[in-house]
Amino acid sequence: MQMIPERFRHNELFIIMFFFTVAIVIIVSISISYATIRMSENFFIEKFSITNSKVMSQISDRLENYHYAIVLSSNNIIQSSTIKNVLTEQQSNQEKMQSFYRMDQQMKYWKTNLDTYQTEIVLDGINGVSYSSNRTYFPMNDEELKNSILRKNTLDSPRKIIYQSYQLIDKVTLENTNYIIASKALMDPLQRNVYGSMYFVILESEFRSFYSNYTTKGNNVYFMDKNGVILSSNEDEYIGRKQQEFIQYANEMNKSKAAYMIETFKGKDQIVLATYLPSFDMYIINLIDKNQAVGDLLDKRQLFLLGFVIVLIILVIAFYISRKLTNPLSRLVKEISSTSKSEFHQYVTVNGIYETREIAYAFNTMLDELHQYVDKLIISQKQQRNAELEALQQQINPHFLYNTLTSIKFIVIQGEKKEAEEVMNAFISLLQNTIGNVSELITVDQEIDILKNYVFINQKRYGTRITIHYFIDPNCKEYSLPKLILQPFIENAFFHGFNKKESGFIHILIWREQERLVCEVVDNGDGFSLDHSKHLPTTKRNQQLFNGIGVRNVDERVKLLFGKEYGVEISSEIGKGTKVKITFPLPQNNN
Repeated sequence: MQMIPERFRHNELFIIMFFFTVAIVIIVSISISYATIRMSENFFIEKFSITNSKVMSQISDRLENYHYAIVLSSNNIIQSSTIKNVLTEQQSNQEKMQSFYRMDQQMKYWKTNLDTYQTEIVLDGINGVSYSSNRTYFPMNDEELKNSILRKNTLDSPRKIIYQSYQLIDKVTLENTNYIIASKALMDPLQRNVYGSMYFVILESEFRSFYSNYTTKGNNVYFMDKNGVILSSNEDEYIGRKQQEFIQYANEMNKSKAAYMIETFKGKDQIVLATYLPSFDMYIINLIDKNQAVGDLLDKRQLFLLGFVIVLIILVIAFYISRKLTNPLSRLVKEISSTSKSEFHQYVTVNGIYETREIAYAFNTMLDELHQYVDKLIISQKQQRNAELEALQQQINPHFLYNTLTSIKFIVIQGEKKEAEEVMNAFISLLQNTIGNVSELITVDQEIDILKNYVFINQKRYGTRITIHYFIDPNCKEYSLPKLILQPFIENAFFHGFNKKESGFIHILIWREQERLVCEVVDNGDGFSLDHSKHLPTTKRNQQLFNGIGVRNVDERVKLLFGKEYGVEISSEIGKGTKVKITFPLPQNNN
């Protein structure tokens, strides 16, 4: 709280409310925007996945048609006795030429099913005879074919058509050519003996025609076997590579039966669709770049600007409403905090909402009650002080009375009637002023006369070892001050200030200092130690002396009558004496 500037201190509630509103509005706006974007994206992806699932179904249908054409051709080849004889029997050249001719005619007829797909057929018999519908299309010689992995895999699974990828390297240009080959063993249906193998060869670039129309930048298709090896793709760099994560995608989707899934591939979020082709025992994996798919769905820049404008409008409204609601309370707090400076005489303004008005009413009512209480307290304190001072005036020291009367007796016995009369007059005057009204104000001149009578009596009793000097500004003689305000200090100096010293003096000084009347009682007596935090004597005896009802009540009486800036100040030094300074305001009628 110390860090809040003073001009904002009374608006702290407004600041907290406004910034809390700002935070809530921003959080809600961001949450709504995020939810809107996410819901829109999810809705679009759901619809997009349905559309792409249909595309995947179309690709699957085209591949199934291709597989069906291969199945028809392979069945015709297996059922042909001519082809079987050519690939199993040893024939003369003439018979071989005739058989080859018939086989070529049959192959040309059956191959019409595959002409649409740019697929060539290669046959390989156990007698070493081979046949190719187009040697330039698949330039692998008989020896290479016999020792290839293609033949091995085919003979290992003689009952089904298997699909494999194969790469041929041109020995002259060193260029790679990728093929996808469907192969099956030639097996006698009745005797179940294998007499060769057949291969349906299609260039990978031609195989792409099954799905290339559906691929774009950010929308890629991968034809993959169950081991994760990619046989065909519109992305050349992935052909022949093993992508284990694609197998994971396919397995997860197969388990969850989900239409799609969102995964990270190549550092980007991808919409993944996977379809299993049982005829090929392969998978088609479709990856769509999520950002490209949904990036143009919502204009995020426009959405941000619209949200910013809405937030700005809400904040302006919130600022206005918060300010309107908290202004009366801020003014009320400011007025309440400044009430002490006006000594609780300034009432607060009643306005604003119901709660603020009720607080203001309650505070003003409290001020009224406080004023009544303070007035009663001041009257009570005045009555208490007056009672104490009246008690002080009525309480003439018995020893002083006894000694004074004894002194008068001896003076009379000695025949000094005039001196006795003077002492009696001084004593009578002292008694009259002591018994009078305690709240009475007298002039400086009258106060000095009382002091002189008191000093005269004491000097008659104890002699003149203590000399009294009066230094009174003539212009101050008519100024008023409370009666008997100086007598307690003269008494203390006279009877307790010269216990160690045999003689000394007491100076009584009264003068005007600007708008103040200053009275000092100064002696060169024994002195004492002071507690500077309280300006009181430190010894027990002197504390009793200066804390007595006379001295202590002088200070409290002056402060009560004239204010806290007036009162008694005591300074003393052991062996050098004591000075008592009393200040009063000048009466308004004395200038």
